Amino acid sequence: MASTTREKFVSFINNRWLVFVAAMWIQSCAGMGYLFGSISPVIKSSLNYNQKELSRLGVAKDLGDSVGFIAGTLSEILPLWAALLVGAVQNLFGYGWVWLIVTGRAPVLPLWAMCLLIFIGNNGETYFNTGTLVSGVQNFPKSRGPVVGILKGFAGLGGAIMSQIFTMLNSSNPASLILMVAVTPAVVGVSLMFLIRPVGGHKQIRPTDGASFTFIYGVCLLLAVYLMAVMLIQDVVVVSHNIITVFTIVLFVILLLPASERHKRIAHLQAQLMQAAAEGAVRVKRRRGPHRGEDFTLTQALVKADFWLIFVSLLLGSGSGLTVIDNLGQMSQSLGYDNTHVLVSMISIWNFLGRVGGGYFSELVVRDYAYPRPVAMALAQLVMSVGHIFFAYGWPGAMYIGTLLIGLGYGAHWAIVPATASELFGLKKFGALYNFLTLANPAGSLVFSGMIASSIYDREAERQAQGSVFDPNDALRCNGSICFYLTSLIMSGFCIIACILSMILVRRTKSVYTHLYGKTRT
Repeated sequence: MASTTREKFVSFINNRWLVFVAAMWIQSCAGMGYLFGSISPVIKSSLNYNQKELSRLGVAKDLGDSVGFIAGTLSEILPLWAALLVGAVQNLFGYGWVWLIVTGRAPVLPLWAMCLLIFIGNNGETYFNTGTLVSGVQNFPKSRGPVVGILKGFAGLGGAIMSQIFTMLNSSNPASLILMVAVTPAVVGVSLMFLIRPVGGHKQIRPTDGASFTFIYGVCLLLAVYLMAVMLIQDVVVVSHNIITVFTIVLFVILLLPASERHKRIAHLQAQLMQAAAEGAVRVKRRRGPHRGEDFTLTQALVKADFWLIFVSLLLGSGSGLTVIDNLGQMSQSLGYDNTHVLVSMISIWNFLGRVGGGYFSELVVRDYAYPRPVAMALAQLVMSVGHIFFAYGWPGAMYIGTLLIGLGYGAHWAIVPATASELFGLKKFGALYNFLTLANPAGSLVFSGMIASSIYDREAERQAQGSVFDPNDALRCNGSICFYLTSLIMSGFCIIACILSMILVRRTKSVYTHLYGKTRT
């Protein structure tokens, strides 16, 4: 009896679906950087920063979220739980100190030191991302698109979840949100870190896997629709605190739904095929160095044109989307919107759906048609190009339509790119490859936000301040669509260039996807 109970417990702990659900919870805390649009106004006002100085904090945040070399290296040397622990400590230290400074509990530091703290805090996300994605693609080697899309989707939705919890707490101090950003990921990460690990997923294939993913997709859609409905109700109608508390409790019930996936008997069908996919999938006549689809080291990938096509396309597309996310508070204020928190929650929800939908749609493309996955990224970049046009002209309702298009397109990148990288360059060094590609995000943000957007914004704000009564102790503020007009048009053009680069990658990798998926078509 005791032996049977122990065997059931071990089987449950080693179930890849349990690891996947734990990873979803951790990933929901790995997107705190998307709340920068909500916490940046209080940082700006408390420390009297101008837009260029605030943009430097945003770039530091983006660098922290993307410089994952250490996380990738540690994930290959240490158990994944140890990497997750490092991430939790960094997040608590960095954002915790920022909260102490903003609330006057610690002395104000120079701008470079603030950038360092933001970098350290947000860099904790790279450990969460690396740990969950490495375990995910190894445990589900033949379902990379859905797994990456769902996991990255929850990272994108974290901002909306945190905003709802903050609303329930009914804090009158906006700086309290910074404290939540510091504490929550650390608590969740430490609580679940021992569950995140590879568990031999290629041996756990069963006929009901498709139904299980369908169930989780349904939960994701329910969660997104629920959050959107709650957010709109709270924005339009005066809701009592008790009702807000009920809304938040229901939110947690929905988040627990994926954990209700019952453990079923492990099947061994197609185990050899799954193992082959995990080790690279494509085996052709050997030349010097690996072929596409085999396992590359980072050094080997860096000399491949395909790798740089992915990187530059990601820089232009995702970088422009991140610029919108980082500057959403100022963009909404310049157009006369006073509900910045609603727009931040909305783009978080669309980001989530873009990631889940991007993974699902790109998986249909490769499974049903054996067509290269990057074609889905090209489509996402076209959608983003249109979204930037709405921001540029500031038409009525432009902020809502713009956040929809940019959120969907930006989110899709982070479901498609990791899966594409694992297909073209293998799984063995996936952590290092993925973390290098994420450098495209801060690089794009540095160009679009740190150099272009902030300079144009401050120049226009100074022009509007001329001839008016202006307190030099107040931060410069720009009003009107002109503030981000030129920046948005530039980013729209670069998204079109990114789309062209993605289609070049599609053309170059057709034969690879035919080898990977052509034989599995029915």
